[in-house]
Amino acid sequence: MDDPAVETLVEWREWGDAAFTEAEEAKKPLLLALSATWCDWCHEMDAETYAEPRIAAHLNDGFVPMRVDVDRHPRIRDRYNMGGFPSTVFLTPEGKLISGAGFLAQGGMRQVLDSVRRAWDSKGTSAGRVPRALQDADTPQAPLSPTIEGELFAQLAGEFDTEHGGWGDAPKFPLARTIEFALKREQQQAIRTLDAIQSHLYDDFDGGFFRFAADADWSNPHREKVLDVNAALVRTFATAYRYTGHEEYKETAKTSAKFLTTTLWNGEAFAGSQRPDDEYYGLPLEDRANADEPQVDETAFADWNGLAIDALLTLYAATGHEQSKAFAERALRYLSDTLIADNGAVAHFDGEESESGLLADQARVLDALTTAMQVLGEYESLARTVADYTIEHRRDGTSFLDGPTDGLGLLSLPLRPLDANAEFADALLDLALLTDNDTYRTVAREAIEAFAGAADRMNVQVAGYATTAARLTDAPLTVSVGAVGSPLHLAALQLPDHEKIVIPESDVAPGTARVTIDGERHTVETPDELLATVTATEQTDEE
Repeated sequence: MDDPAVETLVEWREWGDAAFTEAEEAKKPLLLALSATWCDWCHEMDAETYAEPRIAAHLNDGFVPMRVDVDRHPRIRDRYNMGGFPSTVFLTPEGKLISGAGFLAQGGMRQVLDSVRRAWDSKGTSAGRVPRALQDADTPQAPLSPTIEGELFAQLAGEFDTEHGGWGDAPKFPLARTIEFALKREQQQAIRTLDAIQSHLYDDFDGGFFRFAADADWSNPHREKVLDVNAALVRTFATAYRYTGHEEYKETAKTSAKFLTTTLWNGEAFAGSQRPDDEYYGLPLEDRANADEPQVDETAFADWNGLAIDALLTLYAATGHEQSKAFAERALRYLSDTLIADNGAVAHFDGEESESGLLADQARVLDALTTAMQVLGEYESLARTVADYTIEHRRDGTSFLDGPTDGLGLLSLPLRPLDANAEFADALLDLALLTDNDTYRTVAREAIEAFAGAADRMNVQVAGYATTAARLTDAPLTVSVGAVGSPLHLAALQLPDHEKIVIPESDVAPGTARVTIDGERHTVETPDELLATVTATEQTDEE
């Protein structure tokens, strides 16, 4: 149990059989509090609401209170999340949903407790329900179509904030994969958004990006720094440098990488997050230099470390930044030695309570491994093992489940997350091209087709899905080269197309590279010729 939970007056239980059995035997509903170490509002609710004696007594007497860290238990998070954290969720002893809310101050909590008590007293277990996302067993299947990319492109235009950058209204999140989609297709929108993120979410003093801004103009940032956001933005700024050549994007990527490799480095891999601290961030800069930095959660999560490895290798590929490569290699060794089992199952983190084989972990670790294959020329065997395990154990029909279909409450119901399916399909496509294995491509295509019937209803937040659909519809640029570290290999990595594939140690003639664009092959002998060939073909396509 985390420190803020211990300091409240609520008698918290861990998620597990004991809590559910207690609720069933006592005929009481459960309170499930979803929290995160980096969540400022979670700490506020602990201090204001759960520390109020009468509310705590009511919860302790009339409910069975449980506390779950959402970073450590993503399957619970994804089934009971009320739209953000904290999530305050009331359940039947079977784990079905009675009611839920986000942050609740004392008055709001009293009202909700009264409402839940009335529902429970009048209906009992029949007051519970199963969320709609867990009721539908089938996905919106449809054939893969070029229109998917076009529909997302239209969404960019419709949702773009021309005044402030970014897409949509408040709150504003730095949608890294959406920016990358736009970099290739609507570059001015991407640049405008990157500049806003750089101005408003980047911490110029300590480095790193804040998680999001509460207001549409990117003001009022929430000052937690979470590894997944920071890793994704390192990759995005490095990618933006490749497309634009803007030095400020390269410097932002490098200084953000330094935040990962210092503040968020736990000695073996990348730590999960750094807490917000209004008092610390309210200090003048000269005083911050002498103050203790906000606390870091040292836990190394597999999926977020996969993102960080991919980002740092991308930065190295774009700029030759050797320190990023070195830390990526160290984190890869940690994953390989500690979190990846011999059969390819990835543990979410190194701990007794960790689950293994979760789709998001498998997908992002596989993505890191396929990036390592392109940049370092290593890890093919491990990548195949991780991919094969996922296909064998998480594939259900043509799409993938987020994890095993067992556990308490709603954990026994299948969930097919669109974003994780798209991420795994994208990594599988990379592996198919790197290993010349059409089976991986077929599985990737079927996973994307499993959701294609809803493509016209998707928004810009799932641009990664449209990216993968586009790469499956029109084969991405591939460059086959010889030795890792050769001039042609390094030039191929630096090409301004982040959706390409670089295949090192290929069967090409010494001193040459084979470029495949739209099914046509070109042989080049110098980095300049490589760039000219790719640029000329892209200009022809645009015309």
